[in-house]
Amino acid sequence: MTSLLITATNMIITPEGAPTRVLSPGFVRVVDGVIAEAGEGPPPGAPDVELTDGLLAPGLVDLQVNGYFGHDMVDADEAGWHTVVSRLPETGVTAFMPTFITAPVETQAAALRRTRDILPGLPTGTRVLGVHLEGPFLSEKRKGAHNPLHLTDPAPEAIAELLETGLVKLVTLAPERNGALAAIRTLTEAGVLVSVGHSDATAAQVRAAADAGARKVTHIFNAQTGVHHRDPGVAVQALIDDRLRPGLILDLHHVAPEIAALVFRAAPGRTVLVTDAAAAAGMPPGTYDLGGEPITMPEHGPPLRADGTIAGSGLRLDEAVGNAVGVGTGIEAAVDAATRVPADLAGRPDLGRIAPGAAADLVWLGPDHRARGTWVGGARVFGEGS
Repeated sequence: MTSLLITATNMIITPEGAPTRVLSPGFVRVVDGVIAEAGEGPPPGAPDVELTDGLLAPGLVDLQVNGYFGHDMVDADEAGWHTVVSRLPETGVTAFMPTFITAPVETQAAALRRTRDILPGLPTGTRVLGVHLEGPFLSEKRKGAHNPLHLTDPAPEAIAELLETGLVKLVTLAPERNGALAAIRTLTEAGVLVSVGHSDATAAQVRAAADAGARKVTHIFNAQTGVHHRDPGVAVQALIDDRLRPGLILDLHHVAPEIAALVFRAAPGRTVLVTDAAAAAGMPPGTYDLGGEPITMPEHGPPLRADGTIAGSGLRLDEAVGNAVGVGTGIEAAVDAATRVPADLAGRPDLGRIAPGAAADLVWLGPDHRARGTWVGGARVFGEGS
């Protein structure tokens, strides 16, 4: 039996059936990779790790990572996968969904089979929760950085081919496409989370998608219909429909700070922080790849296609938490949006919280909200010490 006892000046806990709150001070006791006890006040013994500033929080969960550290996930080789899962803990992320953007269905299916063969050999590091397919069932009118030549309707045979490996856990699609509502029902019945995104849908069409089983909206306000007083779109329904969880890229480039504050206020307890990181994330300015096409990482701001279209981000998820606090969100809500809310959406209530019975995935955030230390299953995978 292995054990670990951590004390922290400040610690986020998520008690069963109670709101997330900060303990000052707090402790967490881990046995065999699982949280056995979390509480306030003096610890039950001599601590193995003492955190004298910052905040001990649940490990961060990112549902949209196209790439990182120079590697695009859809075509990364085994070494690239090793790099990403080994280094994402530097950003506080302990679980993620690699995201494959629009490509021909047969190309995505081949990438899924290749990924299936790579996953068993990955080192200890950030957990892979399954694959997020962002396309090809998207709107040509709201394509963003996606290749319009490969956009198509979600035919039943295409859905069946993509589900074959069992790796697909999240699909972003436009509900106004032919066959989309039937596809949403099929995906939902298969245990796949459906998100509305890259969509020219009306609010009514998004409501119909939620009726069919959709539960998320991909990067709210980006590549979708927005807020109009006589013609409400995707963003409006995302904010008013309690069944939907709006994803938010909070790099202060994809949406203005005021809009980020609006999302948190309109959808409290539902907002999901994501990075939408591209291969350029964590890298110096230069040319990188996104879905088989070049993107340029400038000195400042997000990566871009040649035509100036934003193509993913260079965001860290711990930075997104700090940005959420910076726009006026309380620390509890900011951390929840990067931990408990996405973990629950992914069907993993054992992640994203500090509570007895949860996996001991933890991150020590410094006063600047950047990760200083990260644990996965009670094992330290980033930072100094045991």
